[in-house]
Amino acid sequence: MFRTLAALPLLFLAACSNAPDAPSAADAFFANLTALCGQAFEGRLVEGNPSDDSFAKSRLVMHVRDCSEYEIRIPFAVGDDRSRTWVITRNPEGLRLKHVHRHEDGTEDVRSNYGGDARSPGTAIRQEFPADAFSRELFVREEIPQAVENVWAMEVDPGKTFAYELSRSGRLFRVEFDLTKPVTP
Repeated sequence: MFRTLAALPLLFLAACSNAPDAPSAADAFFANLTALCGQAFEGRLVEGNPSDDSFAKSRLVMHVRDCSEYEIRIPFAVGDDRSRTWVITRNPEGLRLKHVHRHEDGTEDVRSNYGGDARSPGTAIRQEFPADAFSRELFVREEIPQAVENVWAMEVDPGKTFAYELSRSGRLFRVEFDLTKPVTP
């Protein structure tokens, strides 16, 4: 009987090792974002500074438009300016956020493809993306060295809000979108 009792913990451990992996926080965040695919939402600037005047005065709309198993593209319109797209990519290490900027004719802006990889582990609701090496080099080259400290964040509180945030020393920019009221993009 003692041998049987002694073997129980080993059986328990063996059973646990065959259990499927629990979804990571990045996977859960990506799933929360994917659930919004095909929908658009209006937002408002909730934190900013005087340089964000165009965001404060314009209609802000995010459209979770293109979704695949590994990538979500979210065009972000500021009034009539539709030059911005957030691209969230899923990879073995977690999530990556890039900002794609295009001119009206569709050509890519020189200040494009900046972003970074999510800090691990993040949560199912919030992921933070510090500037990667490419972005830091771009910001120095484009003479905006203060941006090398950028950390972008996205939050998805299902059924409530989506938030996009940029922070660095002395700077906080945050837009929140109401997920309870889909809009026409």
